[in-house]
Amino acid sequence: MLTFQDFEKVTDKASFISNAIAEHVHSDEYKIACSANAYDHQLNETIYNYVQLIFSTLGTPIEDFTASNNKIASNFFHRLNTQRCTYLLGNGVSFSDNIETYINENGVEVQTDTTKEFLGSKFDNDIYNLVYYGLIHGRSFGYWVEDSKRGNRLYTFDLTEFKPLPDEETAALRAGIRFWQIDETKPMFAVLYEEDGFTKYRSESGYSDFKEVQPKQAYKQIVNTTEFDGSEVVGEENYSTLPIIPFWGSNLHQSTLVGMRNAIDSFDLIRSGFANDLSDCAQIYWLLSNCAGMSDAEVERFRDRLKFNHIAVADTDESTVTPYTQEIPYQARKEYLDHIRAGIYEDFGGLDVHTIAAGATNDHIDAAYQPMDEEADDLEKQLSEFFQLFFDMLDIQDTPVFKRNRVSNEREQTDMILSAADYLDDETVLKKLPFITIDEVAAILARKDEEDADTFMQEDTEEAEDETVADDEDMADNNDQIMEAFNQYGEDIISMLEELLMEGDDE
Repeated sequence: MLTFQDFEKVTDKASFISNAIAEHVHSDEYKIACSANAYDHQLNETIYNYVQLIFSTLGTPIEDFTASNNKIASNFFHRLNTQRCTYLLGNGVSFSDNIETYINENGVEVQTDTTKEFLGSKFDNDIYNLVYYGLIHGRSFGYWVEDSKRGNRLYTFDLTEFKPLPDEETAALRAGIRFWQIDETKPMFAVLYEEDGFTKYRSESGYSDFKEVQPKQAYKQIVNTTEFDGSEVVGEENYSTLPIIPFWGSNLHQSTLVGMRNAIDSFDLIRSGFANDLSDCAQIYWLLSNCAGMSDAEVERFRDRLKFNHIAVADTDESTVTPYTQEIPYQARKEYLDHIRAGIYEDFGGLDVHTIAAGATNDHIDAAYQPMDEEADDLEKQLSEFFQLFFDMLDIQDTPVFKRNRVSNEREQTDMILSAADYLDDETVLKKLPFITIDEVAAILARKDEEDADTFMQEDTEEAEDETVADDEDMADNNDQIMEAFNQYGEDIISMLEELLMEGDDE
């Protein structure tokens, strides 16, 4: 196996790339990954390559062209790997440490996950692809790219397109070669990734003759943007380590096809063989007695007339026409197919939804999910190790949080959470509800705060209006009292004022 130390010794990098790719495509790991791709696309290799044989009088096996050759491929491999991947990542991944709080334009306090924003809007899809290929191939590789225009991305390199060059001492990934070719008649391209940059190569004849077409450049470009000159690259820089992080799909460090393939092939062969027997076997046939004088053509005409007219004419004294029926044995095959199916789910740690009865309690559902939880724990451990290397490279301190996507008795779970809501804060209640994802919590809390603020302002306005109405009513009452007093004592007051005025004139 070629390593990073072997790469350091060479002077002709183009020749080394050719040798490394040749070694990689002939390795067992690469061949298993290619087979995994075929099974993932329901092109199961064993059943599609199966040929029914017969033996000649000399014992030589030859292909039986007269036999039916139905090829029914199952979809267990894609189904179960998708189930495991979506169980852990169906709700995406969130981060708990770098949460910033700010006041939006409506004056409401809002929380945002700064790590998730930095990783880009497509990060949930990117990490899903990384994990899925890590499961079916055994391992995959995440290539980090920072792009201010198109957004930051984590691209997935699967094992059929990437040759890793590990360190002989630490086994850490120190360099790697990604290669691709869209068609055998088209050129092959390769990119050599090193810690101090990447270089692009091209070959017109497979992977035998590479030539450099793009010199080495750094992974990050420093761009200066001005209003008049636009964007201009003013510098380059690299990361502290190679920006390609390996991810293992399980603690076994092997493809999930290993061990499952034989069971899938057995299921496919038995089911396809049963279909072939149904096609080859004459379930209804006729036996003609004392008709040896009939030629083959006459027998065929007799059969055709019988099939269409459903009437046969025979001399009952000397000849007979007797129908016989036969039934293909199926019970043993059906039982064995059910046994294989159950074994595939059990060995993989998958959930067969047919084992959960309608209306089952959460205790029964939790018990059915136990094998899948154990496998998801292993997968989460591998992801945590990936994020540790990934965040060390980006100098980020944060912790990934996963919310598993499981079937549950949501009514029972919701009732249990709401019964304890008086003792919990709103954020905890929302995070525990089964029908709300973690990413939705912050937005729900923000909208709830806005509604509470609007309600509070509306209540203040209504109280102010009530106070104004009360003041107006009090003033009106006072005016009425004044007018009533004036009507009652007005004439006396006027007389007193007139007398005072007359006394003043006399003086």
